[in-house]
Amino acid sequence: MTICAGLDFNFLEQDLILLPQKAIYWQQQKALIAADVHLGKVGHFRKAGIAVPRNMEQTDLGELSDLIFEHKPEKLIFLGDLFHSDMNADWEWFRLWRQQFKKLKIILIRGNHDIIHDKYYEELNIALHDQLQVGPFLMLHQPLNDETLATTEAYVFCGHIHPGVLLSGRGRQSLTIPCFSFGSRQVILPSFGRFTGRVALRHQKDDRIFGVLKDKVIALG
Repeated sequence: MTICAGLDFNFLEQDLILLPQKAIYWQQQKALIAADVHLGKVGHFRKAGIAVPRNMEQTDLGELSDLIFEHKPEKLIFLGDLFHSDMNADWEWFRLWRQQFKKLKIILIRGNHDIIHDKYYEELNIALHDQLQVGPFLMLHQPLNDETLATTEAYVFCGHIHPGVLLSGRGRQSLTIPCFSFGSRQVILPSFGRFTGRVALRHQKDDRIFGVLKDKVIALG
């Protein structure tokens, strides 16, 4: 088994571990935070007749399980787009997964893809919010624009846009890798789900960018 090294990051007097599995463990809150898992996307595409490997959903859920066993969080916060589409067969995999962690508090910040009726989440004891402040951080799904951020007191945690950073090498080689993008007022988390793309962001000079490699997180700026 490959050993993955998280990156310790003290931010606003809070101790965060930026994980190569594209999640954050917040030590003071004993909280695991992930954005854009997009469960159900495989079933959505297969339903449309597009061939996608079936085991992608189980791989993402297995990775979540590994993180829970390793860090032993008391709560798991999803920053939106937990389930990609309306109800399909992949929900059963998620329901079975949830039964393994009955004592774990799970919070979902609704995203634009979270269209399944609330009752299905409530049956799995998952708390639903449009936004939620925890300590100094405001949990959202979509990033706020500069004007709104200027009037927001808490520091924002969000996802939605699947951020990446473009790395350029010799010989015109380039590669876009997932990243954690910490701006002055908000951080955008990379998408946790494997079956997602990424967008190379234009970063501000003072942003702190952490690239995600296969088994480690690296500071880029």
